[in-house]
Amino acid sequence: MEFLGTTQTASYCGPKKCCGLTSLPAVQAPVIQECYQPYYLPGYRYLNSWRPSLFYKIANVQTCPDESTSTLRPPTILPALRSALFSRYSHHDWDQSNQLQVRGAEASQLWASWLTDDSMRLLQDKDQLTHQMQEGTSRNLGQRLSDIGFWKSELSYELDRLLTENQNLETVKRRLECAANEVALECLYHREKRIGIDLVHDNVEKNLIREVDLLKCCQEQMRKLAQRIDIQMRDNRDAQHTLERDLEDKSSAQCIDEKAFNLRNMSDCISFFHGMEKIDGTISVPETWAKFSNDNIKHSQNMRANSIWLREEAEHLFETLSDQMWRQFTDTNLAFNACVSEVTDVKNKLQMQLAKTLQEIFQAENTIMLLERSIMAKEGPLKVAQTRLECRTRRPNMELCRDIPQFKLVNEVFTIDDTLQTLKLRLRETQDTLQLLVMTKCRLEHELAIKANTLCIDKEKCMGMRKTFPCTPRLVGHT
Repeated sequence: MEFLGTTQTASYCGPKKCCGLTSLPAVQAPVIQECYQPYYLPGYRYLNSWRPSLFYKIANVQTCPDESTSTLRPPTILPALRSALFSRYSHHDWDQSNQLQVRGAEASQLWASWLTDDSMRLLQDKDQLTHQMQEGTSRNLGQRLSDIGFWKSELSYELDRLLTENQNLETVKRRLECAANEVALECLYHREKRIGIDLVHDNVEKNLIREVDLLKCCQEQMRKLAQRIDIQMRDNRDAQHTLERDLEDKSSAQCIDEKAFNLRNMSDCISFFHGMEKIDGTISVPETWAKFSNDNIKHSQNMRANSIWLREEAEHLFETLSDQMWRQFTDTNLAFNACVSEVTDVKNKLQMQLAKTLQEIFQAENTIMLLERSIMAKEGPLKVAQTRLECRTRRPNMELCRDIPQFKLVNEVFTIDDTLQTLKLRLRETQDTLQLLVMTKCRLEHELAIKANTLCIDKEKCMGMRKTFPCTPRLVGHT
C-alpha cells in the first residue's frame, strides 16, 4: 500500500535560553487547500485529500527559580484517522472504468445520431400531414360559411316581409277598434277620467250610450274580426319568433365558424381541450339542417297569405259604419257644446272667488308679519324691566326698599306681559284664519282643476275627435 500524504515534521526549540524570555515567537501554519472534483461519475468513490494542519502549541515560559533545571519542549503532533490516508482502488480498476465510460459515450452518440435522423423524417411527414388536414378543414369551414350565408339571406328576406305584413295587420286591428269605438266608446273612456263631482251622468253621456247601442251589431262583427286578427297576429308572431330564432342561431353559428376559420397556429386564443374529439354534440345532418330552415320559410309564407285575406275582409266592414252614424253623431255634438258652455261659466265664477281669497290671504299674511314684529319689539322692554328688578334684588340690608321705582317696574312687567299675551292670542287667531283661507284656496283650486280637466276632456279630446263626421275615409284610418 502506498502512503498518501506528507511525512510528519518535528520541530523543537533551540538551546536553552534565560528565564527572562517570556514566550517563543509565533510560527505561521502552512495553508492547506482542499481538492474538489469538477464533477462526479456514478459508481465511483472519491477520496478527499486530507492533511493535518501543522500547528505548534507554544508553551508559555515560566520564570523558574532554578534555571539549570528549566526546559521547554513542544508537543508531538500525530495525524488523526490514519486509515483514511490509504487508496481504495488499483490502477487496473481505474483503467477499466475509463474504458467503460468511453464505450458508453460512443454507444450513446450512435443511438442519438440514428434517432435524430429518424425524428427528422418523422417530423417532415407529420408536418405535411397536419398541414394538409388543416387546409382541408379550412376549406370545409369556408363552404359551411357560404351555406350559412345563403340561408341567412333567405331567412332575412322572409322575416322582413313577415314584419311588414304584421305591421299592416296591426294597423287594420287598430282601425277596427277605432272604428267601433271612435265616436262613442273612446269619448266614454275619456269622460271616465273626469274628477270628483264632475263625474255626472249628463246628456252627453246618454247620447254617447245611445250612439254605442246604435252601432252594436256592427261592433260585434268588428270585435269578432278583431279577435280573428289577434289570433292571426299571434300565429304571425310565432312564425316571426321561429325565423328570428333560426336567424339568430345561424348568426351565432356563423360567428363561431368564422372564428374557427380564422384561427391559425400562432393565434393567441388557442389552447388544449383534451377529450373534445370523443364528444359528438351534433343533433342534425346537412339534409335536416337545410330542411328546418326551408320549413320555417314555408310556414311564414302561409301566415302571410292568411293575413292578407283577413285584411281584405276588414276593408269591407269599414264601409258599413258611415250610413248609421249621422243622426246620433249630430245629437251628441250638440250635447257636448251645451256641457262645455255650462262648465266654462262655473269655472269663471270659481276663478273670481279664488282671486278674492288670494287677496284676503295676502292681507292675513301682512297682519301676521306685523303682529310678529310687535311681539318681538315688546321682548326688549320686558327684558329691561325684568333685568332691573333682578338687579334691585341685590340691594343690601335696609336698602331693599319697596319704593316707587319698584312699584313701577313690577307694574311695567305685568303690563308688558299682558300685552304679549294679547298679541300672541291675536296672532294665533290670524294664523287660524289664514289656514282657513288657504284651505278655501285649495278647495277652489281643486274645483278649478276639476273643471279644467272636464273642459279638456269634453272640449279638447272628445270634441277634437268629433270635429267632422266619421265618414268612410276617417273610419278606414285616414284623417
